[in-house]
Amino acid sequence: MPSSLSEIDIIIRLCLAFLAGGIIGFERSSRRQVAGLRTHILISVGASCLMLLSIWLPQYFNSGDPGRIAAQVVTGMGFLGAGAIIKLGNDVRGLTTAASLWVVSAIGMAIGAGMYIAAGVAEILTLAALVWLNKIERKIFPDIRNKLLEIHYNHNDEPDTDIALEVFKSFGVKNQSMSIHHGKENGKKTKVRFLVSILETTDINKFAKALKASGNIDQVEIKEKF
Repeated sequence: MPSSLSEIDIIIRLCLAFLAGGIIGFERSSRRQVAGLRTHILISVGASCLMLLSIWLPQYFNSGDPGRIAAQVVTGMGFLGAGAIIKLGNDVRGLTTAASLWVVSAIGMAIGAGMYIAAGVAEILTLAALVWLNKIERKIFPDIRNKLLEIHYNHNDEPDTDIALEVFKSFGVKNQSMSIHHGKENGKKTKVRFLVSILETTDINKFAKALKASGNIDQVEIKEKF
């Protein structure tokens, strides 16, 4: 190991990269951006690992361009990572997977060059981002699911939707749209359909029971929106 780049330097720089990526990623997640906490940490740790490798090789072999490795790997992994990103409607999936592929390539290159400390620390921090921080991120910033909610009333009169909206508010459910279908003509009961946003941590069963107990409601149906 060249004297100008000690093992302590490697650990400190990778840990600082983890912290720097985490701070930015936490801020992005708080705004519910597509690339959040884990994605930023993975990119930061990977970039630091590649930079350490670029510095180390020319010093060890006394020749070479320190910038060539980082430039080529960044370009190549950009194309490969794009293949893991999928756009479903307004949702984009696979950004974290694309970032993890990019980091794994950096770790592999570091191990191949004999930079075991850098590769080991990067591996631990990457696993921490993917496994442990996933649970923390879901707890602090739970995902929001759009669902179709249908409320069937026991009568054909105009339904009192204000009561239902109060239940929505108490459970942190946001109503996006509402439509009322009266059943007077065909003898069916009045049905109100809502498009709602529900936090992943919301207890659906308790929410449905609270709605049914709030008024003259016969049935509550909650369906996934496709």
